[in-house]
Amino acid sequence: MMSPTIKRKLADLIRLFLYALTVTVIFYPLSLAQAQNSVKEKFGSWDYRCETVPGEQGQQCLLAQTVQAEDHANSSLGIVILRPKGAKDGIFRVVAPLSVFLINGVSLKIDQLDIGRNAFFRCFPTGCLSDAALDEKLIEQLIKGKVATLVIYLSPFEGNRHLVKLNGLREGYDKLR
Repeated sequence: MMSPTIKRKLADLIRLFLYALTVTVIFYPLSLAQAQNSVKEKFGSWDYRCETVPGEQGQQCLLAQTVQAEDHANSSLGIVILRPKGAKDGIFRVVAPLSVFLINGVSLKIDQLDIGRNAFFRCFPTGCLSDAALDEKLIEQLIKGKVATLVIYLSPFEGNRHLVKLNGLREGYDKLR
């Protein structure tokens, strides 16, 4: 039998997941024209977008960036940073193409410092998602960094590097708070 505290935390986690899933379905992928129209501001390399989420009051805002692979012009990633209402931490989301080799996940380096690897948790017709909790430690590392390197795999041994410019992230994330 679960304690009330564990039940409450599990319920909060499920709500956060469902909210993040709803936001993903709404926001990605956007066509280039839609993306340009929903951009409210630009913070360095980051687009600040807001949309109304069905069933919610107000708008959900996020930071987004699309990056191409260094060595494969046909491989791009969507990077999304959002802070769901009422959540302590934000979400660092990677939207990868359906051709991604899921088992290897996505790895993250910030200015050559290896941060770790995260799994893909779900695929939609628009791409596969990998979400990481954006706690204070990770957001500070991202804000202080210049470039994040994300590696996805198209086969067990073929990794594609995607460079994410981090300029403007501090100002954009402050706006999300």
